[in-house]
Amino acid sequence: MNALKTMSRWVVPVAAVAGALLSLGVHAYPLDAYPETGIRRLEELRLANEGKIADVKQPSGALLPLKAVDLRLAGLTFDLPPPDPAFNQQLAALLGGNLAGYGLAVLDLTDPARPRYAEHNGDYRQNVGSVGKIVVALALFQALADTYPKDTAARQRVLKTTVVTADGFSQYDHHTVRMFSVETGKLVRRAIQVGDKATLWEFVDWMMSPSSNSAAGMVMREAMLLRQYGTAYPVPEAEIKRFFSQTPKSELTALFEKTFFEPITRNGLDLAQLRQGSFFTATGKQVVPGPGDSYGTARELMRYLLRMEEGRLVDEWSSREIKRLMYVTERRIRFASAPALADAAVYFKSGSLYQCAKEPGFVCGQYMGNVKNYMNSIAIIEYPAGDRKIHYMVTLISNVLRKNSAAEHQALAARLQQLMLNRTAGK
Repeated sequence: MNALKTMSRWVVPVAAVAGALLSLGVHAYPLDAYPETGIRRLEELRLANEGKIADVKQPSGALLPLKAVDLRLAGLTFDLPPPDPAFNQQLAALLGGNLAGYGLAVLDLTDPARPRYAEHNGDYRQNVGSVGKIVVALALFQALADTYPKDTAARQRVLKTTVVTADGFSQYDHHTVRMFSVETGKLVRRAIQVGDKATLWEFVDWMMSPSSNSAAGMVMREAMLLRQYGTAYPVPEAEIKRFFSQTPKSELTALFEKTFFEPITRNGLDLAQLRQGSFFTATGKQVVPGPGDSYGTARELMRYLLRMEEGRLVDEWSSREIKRLMYVTERRIRFASAPALADAAVYFKSGSLYQCAKEPGFVCGQYMGNVKNYMNSIAIIEYPAGDRKIHYMVTLISNVLRKNSAAEHQALAARLQQLMLNRTAGK
């Protein structure tokens, strides 16, 4: 029996099984946004795309400038319409014979005056892994807005100028992040280590882009500190250490709930259907006991995306920034990697969990669990980028055993893209 592999630092009970956890992500935020945000990784990728340094170049769908990455439904306030029966049938047909293993929701916004919705097992609930980092992003932006309710410049200043030093809350995660020096042009890719310094915005970007659990641990720490100290944030490292070491565990758990649970309900979402119940790092879980499980459903994740697109997650400024943090501007994976989406602007987050046990005649492996095989994807598709002849959202959670779930999501993305093209053409 293989030892438990922890590609993300979730705690999974294992008895006579082997498992693995993954929360790989994709790099996000528009490439020309370094002056606005101070996120140094963006400058490196911009230079690479212009051929000035050697690195990966982006597909056409990843090249929207900052001003073009915006909310498409700002000012509207509709909720999910009732499922369209014909659209539902088309959606079920895409899934083939594995209907029980999927929760899937699609919202067609190509004609925003006539949104069309379909879902399959929309209320099926499971741990959505790193997709839960969108809840952390919401919590941080809610805390910023509560601290500076009428001052978005102050919120931006906090994100751009607050220097965060990684401590035990960041440990441990194998995922590498891009650390780029604008002054020297040197790029280093490695996991976050204790003592690493970056701005709060860069830690948020590392959480949402390569889906670093280490970065998520630090962002969760900062969100709690911002909620605790308000306009006195940021606070010195000595005070941070004192607060987390001397505050009773019960009070830390209560602060966790205030920081990460309240924003869900305050923004019109259902805490019974979407929740991040613990830190993404082992050390974070030890210091701040999480109050419960983490989970999501396709339907509630869709409602999150819709409210974001409408500018109703906290406010328009916060919704726009969260959407920009989801914009794929480097390596596309899983659902987002479908070649049919190369020309599309894709706003994306994914997360996965697989768990294996010995089985005669079957080789269990990455994304191919035979005990658990969770794969979760959320995406907004604007095709082609900048033109938006079609515009739709999709939320997908699956637990189909013994199949490569990353490949399954990629194939489903291609089929769904063709369906949406056909629908727009009236076929």
